[in-house]
Amino acid sequence: MPAKDTYHDVVKNALVKDGWTITDDPFHLKWGAKDMYVDLGAERILGAEKGQTKIAVEIKSFMGPSEMDDLEKAVGQFVLYGDVLAQVEPDRELFLAVDEKTYVDLFEEPIGKLLLEKQRVRLVIFEAKAEVIRQWNP
Repeated sequence: MPAKDTYHDVVKNALVKDGWTITDDPFHLKWGAKDMYVDLGAERILGAEKGQTKIAVEIKSFMGPSEMDDLEKAVGQFVLYGDVLAQVEPDRELFLAVDEKTYVDLFEEPIGKLLLEKQRVRLVIFEAKAEVIRQWNP
């Protein structure tokens, strides 16, 4: 089982504050003989008629020595998990959780805007100190 990201508990608490129920910590994916673990699985009841929304959240701190290396790994992981998730649980949407500083430093820059425009990632942006979700960027 992989190590938890620096912001794991922060994001978990923020999701709960935002009305989500954590269902999996971590969320296990299996494809063939390969096991993968998305950091969190969660769901939220939308109302009696509308059912529920399910998500999986991969958390990244972007604290490595190279911001671009961290981004490349995060996007690759997001694509891999997203493709497997689409096969095994197509009603669950995958998000990449990043803190506000990372969002500004990477995703408000041309490289990040391109990734969002091309729908390579879906973001949930959190504020670490307050442990709250600031923005969903589907």
